[in-house]
Amino acid sequence: MSTETETVLTATNAPTDRATEYLDVRSLGPPEPLTETLETLADLGDDTVLLQRNDRAPQHLYPKLDQRGYAYETVETDEATVTAIWQE
Repeated sequence: MSTETETVLTATNAPTDRATEYLDVRSLGPPEPLTETLETLADLGDDTVLLQRNDRAPQHLYPKLDQRGYAYETVETDEATVTAIWQE
């Protein structure tokens, strides 16, 4: 487990006993980060925590996650804004 992964998981309520998947959307322009994240979540199992790396908090993503029943928390790291997303 990378240092960034450990930092994010310990700073949030995300499950630490699940597999983690990274999605780096920092280089994408709107609305691609939102689209890529939702498509990735649709392909992941309920037993995986998605860590989305972005250059800002994904404000437009949060309502979509709420509608789909995901839990999430965002943490600022030295390199990115990371949002942990998981099924409860």
